[in-house]
Amino acid sequence: LSRYLGAKEFERANKVASQGVLLAILSAVAFMLFGFFGTELFFRSQVGEESPIYAYGVDYLSVCCIASLGIFGQVMMERLAQATGKTVLSMTMQLSGAITNIILDPLLILGIGPFPRMEAKGAAVATVIGQFVAFGMGILLNLWKNKEIRLHIKDMVPNFRIIGEIYKIGVPSIIMVAIGSVMTYCMNRILGSFSDTAMSVFGVYFKLQSFIFMPVFGLNNGIVPILAYNFGARRPERMTKAIRLGVCSAVAIMAVGLLLFQTLPSVLLGFFNPSEAMLELGVPALRIISLCFLFAGYCIVVGSVFQALGHGVSSMLVSLIRQLLVLLPAAYILSKTVGLSSVWWAFPIAEVVSMILSLIFYARIYRKLIKPMFSQSV
Repeated sequence: LSRYLGAKEFERANKVASQGVLLAILSAVAFMLFGFFGTELFFRSQVGEESPIYAYGVDYLSVCCIASLGIFGQVMMERLAQATGKTVLSMTMQLSGAITNIILDPLLILGIGPFPRMEAKGAAVATVIGQFVAFGMGILLNLWKNKEIRLHIKDMVPNFRIIGEIYKIGVPSIIMVAIGSVMTYCMNRILGSFSDTAMSVFGVYFKLQSFIFMPVFGLNNGIVPILAYNFGARRPERMTKAIRLGVCSAVAIMAVGLLLFQTLPSVLLGFFNPSEAMLELGVPALRIISLCFLFAGYCIVVGSVFQALGHGVSSMLVSLIRQLLVLLPAAYILSKTVGLSSVWWAFPIAEVVSMILSLIFYARIYRKLIKPMFSQSV
């Protein structure tokens, strides 16, 4: 979408946007079916039916999947705004949904005032309502403020050439997210062989690191349309400047995160009411895992370069190798040979490999796509 806008091909851009909305609707239907028929099997494969996690998990996930049109619609509206560089609109959509969710969570979970006590299902209902609020806000803002894009019903008839172009970029991203889920599942199995506390530390780490990674991913959302637009407009100097600024900003953000994890691990864990066993295990774990942050900042930004230039497969390969071919085998080998305290070293080891691969792939893409544009623009 950004490439077509940069090349001033507005009609094709509108068709891409309309096809994206169609794909979002079809994806929501697929997840709705999973919500009806697949959630029990999903949790049964990980925990026993007697576990409270099973009942709460089924309640939560089934509601979120059955009503997934809200999240698919929200994300699509955000991407339409990001593609034209209007990231403030995207932020407004996210805030409207998040604030709605925050307000409704305690009311529906605990049953405050006229609201029924719904526990886990209440959390899911609050989440879904927040997503639909953001979706509705996204429709209004795109119609009102995003004049570069026009959605038309006639353009939502499946166009398999455009769908192919979308998935050429989108499938690697889908696989990368799926790889992350597989990695989490397998790491829980490895850590679960030691104790539930080890699994809890891993879960807490993921919640904490999201606050560090979130601004970097937000930076990515801003970089991708800039790179894609200027790639379409043949402006390599703007592309390289955006890449440099993105890498420097990401590394600076991750350096702050590294400093926090190294100096205040007990304080960070304290937000989760930890036991003595969790503190004993979690403090060294956070310090070891956070060593990967500086490398991760570079890799995240370079991954966005791959996606913006239509080389999402390179980003997918880096993620695949890092998480499935390095991190998990390293964690398993360390768990069997040294013990639990060494498992956390698998994260920095995997991130170093990821950075080396990212450097190699970026050098190749720069040589083939970006460098030739400098001579063309002279």
